Amino acid sequence: MDLQLRHLRALVAVVDAGTFTDAAAALNTSQAAVSRSVAAAEQILGVRLLQRTTRHVSLTGTGAHVLAGARRVLDEIAHLHRIAEQSRTELRVGYAWAALGKHTRRLQRAWAGVQPGIPLVFVHTNSVTAGLSEGAADVAVIRTPLDDPRFASARVGSEARYAAVATDNPLARRRSLRISDLARYTVAIDAQTGTTTLDLWDPGPRPPAVRRTTGVDEWLTLIAANQAVGVTSEATANQNPRPGVAYRVLRQAPPIPVWLAWWRDDPPGQLGDLVRLSREAYGESEVTAADVPRPGRR
Repeated sequence: MDLQLRHLRALVAVVDAGTFTDAAAALNTSQAAVSRSVAAAEQILGVRLLQRTTRHVSLTGTGAHVLAGARRVLDEIAHLHRIAEQSRTELRVGYAWAALGKHTRRLQRAWAGVQPGIPLVFVHTNSVTAGLSEGAADVAVIRTPLDDPRFASARVGSEARYAAVATDNPLARRRSLRISDLARYTVAIDAQTGTTTLDLWDPGPRPPAVRRTTGVDEWLTLIAANQAVGVTSEATANQNPRPGVAYRVLRQAPPIPVWLAWWRDDPPGQLGDLVRLSREAYGESEVTAADVPRPGRR
């Protein structure tokens, strides 16, 4: 027989209540059932967990260690139940850098009108899947295709590219820039969750150096110190203002597509509304299957 949750619950209840009788009342079961569960736990583990007398119950030394582990297991189980309950009462949308930028609030208002009983909650997770793999999100905003068959996705819009430069950089005096204007500067790139690669500078000269970053905060800190320049989506410019950083639109730079992604075998029940409202927020018409990202597609 394997150790079961009912065995652990009985042990914890007896210790917390002080007697088998009170433990049975707390668990809404019989004293005999509690006694059998504790005895079964001792038999399975092969050790004595409780010292019993007619008036008193106390832990053995080994029982104290087992009790601590039992509490951790039961806490984790309770946590899993909370996650499952949360998924039924709210829709979590993960993002790595900037959610939907200026369209975020518009989407939230539209969502509240269609799904008033299910809050739309945005969750920041700096990972390739923006929280999907980690279980932090039910749907994720992504700006680079996910090369993972576990996930499905749909394009909802596109965004202009912006340059980010220090406010004391001469480039900050201009209203707009070209990608070639950045070629003589070190460029900050987040290869894990960012949208910038050195291919943006092809076929012209490439930046002389790259500073690798691990998220938007580190990226902005480098730029504010004039240690690098950056290229990002307009959503970043909208949602991440930073003293010392100036955002300037990049002319003739390819736009950045925006997708929503989800677990292929477990799509949220409200997914259709979310995709439709996101497209409307971006002013996009219906997107065909050809717009859904494929592995390796840029």
